[in-house]
Amino acid sequence: MARLVDDARVFVGRLAGREDAALRARPEPDVWSPLEYACHVRDMLNVQRDRVELVARTETPELTPMGRDERVVEDRYNEQDPAVVTAAVVDAAGALAAALQAIDDAGWRRTAIYTYPERAVRSVEWIGTHTVHELEHHSDDVGRDRTVGTTDRH
Repeated sequence: MARLVDDARVFVGRLAGREDAALRARPEPDVWSPLEYACHVRDMLNVQRDRVELVARTETPELTPMGRDERVVEDRYNEQDPAVVTAAVVDAAGALAAALQAIDDAGWRRTAIYTYPERAVRSVEWIGTHTVHELEHHSDDVGRDRTVGTTDRH
């Protein structure tokens, strides 16, 4: 799971050196700023860690949506300190990687009900793989200096 931490560092590196105003600028009203995007990645990593830990102690729990769109407003993503957020992205990746490294073979096969994009039973292995994919995808978006609209939910 070192890959998860390495990918988080790449993501953070793609934000480094940008002016504060550029980090907070929304290209369009319905498109997140790079800082809002970084906050989402931090929270996504923390939510995935919480989900993995829940699956370890609960038989096939239903995983509630993380409320990604609500968090942007409620947690005032665009008002947060970029240095704190980017450090937290790497910390969150490390915490998730540690949780995944602690799983034994049977734990990787434990399941939960994932409710997005459609209701499906997913294994911890899928959750880990999906999270790496999402982090890499988001890193590519930010690296191309492209942000994703709030309706893009892959």
